[in-house]
Amino acid sequence: MKLNSLLLFLLSLLLVPYDIAASAQGNHTSLNRASFPAGFVFGTASAAYQFEGAANEGGKGPSLWDSYTHTHPERIQDGSSGDIAVDSYHRYKGDVKLMKEMGLDAYRFSVSWPRILPHGDLRGGVNEEGIRYYNNLIDELLANGQVPFVTLFHWDTPEALEKAYGGFLSSKIAKDFRDYADVCFKAFGDRVKHWITLNEPWTYSMGGYDIGNLAPGRCSPWFANCTGGDSSTEPYIVAHNLLLAHAAAFKRYKTKYQASQKGLIGITLLSHWYLPMSKSSSDAKAAERAVDFMFGWFMDPLLHGYYPHTMRNLAGDRLPKFNQRESQMLRGSFDFIGLNYYTTYYASEAGVSNTIYKSYSTDSHVNTSGVRNGVPIGPQAATGWLYVYPPGIRDLLMYIKRRYNNPLIYITENGRSESNDETLTLEQALQDQPRIDFYDGHLSYLSEAIRGGANVKGYFAWSLLDNFEWASGYTVRFGINYVDYKNGLKRHRKQSSYWFEKFLKAAH
Repeated sequence: MKLNSLLLFLLSLLLVPYDIAASAQGNHTSLNRASFPAGFVFGTASAAYQFEGAANEGGKGPSLWDSYTHTHPERIQDGSSGDIAVDSYHRYKGDVKLMKEMGLDAYRFSVSWPRILPHGDLRGGVNEEGIRYYNNLIDELLANGQVPFVTLFHWDTPEALEKAYGGFLSSKIAKDFRDYADVCFKAFGDRVKHWITLNEPWTYSMGGYDIGNLAPGRCSPWFANCTGGDSSTEPYIVAHNLLLAHAAAFKRYKTKYQASQKGLIGITLLSHWYLPMSKSSSDAKAAERAVDFMFGWFMDPLLHGYYPHTMRNLAGDRLPKFNQRESQMLRGSFDFIGLNYYTTYYASEAGVSNTIYKSYSTDSHVNTSGVRNGVPIGPQAATGWLYVYPPGIRDLLMYIKRRYNNPLIYITENGRSESNDETLTLEQALQDQPRIDFYDGHLSYLSEAIRGGANVKGYFAWSLLDNFEWASGYTVRFGINYVDYKNGLKRHRKQSSYWFEKFLKAAH
C-alpha cells in the first residue's frame, strides 16, 4: 500500500467520529430543491430486465437473465422472472406521466442489448422494432420535460453471445459491445446527451462469477448453490473484459459522434463506504483495501490505466494486465462517473491465509460487517446487505474528490428496500416513512458533500417503481411508487412519492 494513499484514506475518516451517533440517520425537514445548486438534476432510475417485461415481444432475443431465471428458478427467492416485470414496455406513457406529476427532471433507463441486436452482434441483424420502442420512449420523455440518461448495459448480455464464446469471459465481446453501442449512438444520439456504458461492473463480475448469486451463477464448487466456474480467476477476467468493452464504446462515441451530437459519456460504478472496525492501523488499512477492491478495481484503470497496487499485490498473476494500447484507451475514458451508493460497512483485517481456496472475495484479506459490538451501523433494510448509513454518501464522495481528482459525478442510484408484505392493506403499503427518512438523510449529506467541493451534478433515486429485484425476485420493493402485483400491475403513489414532489416543487 502506498503511504500517500493511506494518508488520504485516513484523512477522509476524520469527517466522521469514530463512535457512530444516533443522529447519523438525519432529520432535515427544511431540505428542498433550493438546497442544491442551480441546474442540479433530480430523477429516478430503472433497468430494462427489471422493468420492461415483454420478454418475447417486439423481436427481442433472449438475454442471459431470461435463460438464467428459466433454467434456475430455484435461485430466485420466489422462483419468478422478468418475463413480465412491471410491464413498462406497454405502460411507459403512464410511467412518464407519473414522473412529470412528481416534478422530476430526468429518467435513467437501460436499453436491452438483445432488444436491439437479438443475436448480440451485427451479423444477426438490427431489430427495428426495438429501435422504434426506444425512440418512442425517448420522445415521450422529452415531450414531458424529462431528460433521458441512457445505460447501454445493465447486465442483460445477449444469450447468443453467452453460447457463442462465454459472453464477458471472452475478449471478443468488446467488439460486439462497441458495435451495439454504435447502433444506439446513431439511432438515439440526436436526443440522448448522457450515455452510461455499463452499470455496476463490480456487481456483475462478483455476483455472477465469484459467489454466483446472480446470472450466470458461476463460482468455484466450495460456494453454495453454484458450480461451473473458478472464483479465483473468472471475476477478474470478466471485469477486465467489461472495462475493455467500455473503453471501446467510449472511443467510438468520442471519435465518431460526440462532436456532432454534443453529448457526454460515462460509466456507473457501485461502491459501499467502509469504516475501520477499530482504531487500529491494520483495520484502517483493511478499510482502504475494501474500497480498492470494490471501487478502485474500476476507477483506477479508468483514471490511470492500471489496477490498484493493492489488487496487483494480492491477486498476483490471477489479475489480468492491460497492454500499452489498452491502458492508453482506458486512461481518462469518461466524461462523468455515475455513482451508486446504498450502504456502509465496518472493515477489519482478516490476515493472510494460506488456504488453497482462493477467490476474489478473500483476496483483499478484509472482513466486513454491518454490526460492531452487537450494534448495527444503521437500520437494516429488507435486503439483508443494506444498512442505512446516510453519512457514507458524503464520506465516499469526499474520498473520491481527494483520491481521484474530483471527477464530475451523477448519483445514479440510491434507495432502500422494504419487504413485500402481502398481509398489508394497500393503504398501509403506501406508507413508507423509513424510505422518506432514507432519502431525507442521504440528500442532506449529499448537499454537505457538494458544499465541501464534490463535483456532483445530479441524483437519481432507485427506483421509480417496485420491480423485479434480481435474486430477490418480487419479495422486496425499492420503488417510490407502488406496483400492485395482484391487480393488473396498477401503479399507486407511495408517501415517499408525494414527499419527493413536495421536495422538488417547494422552491418554485
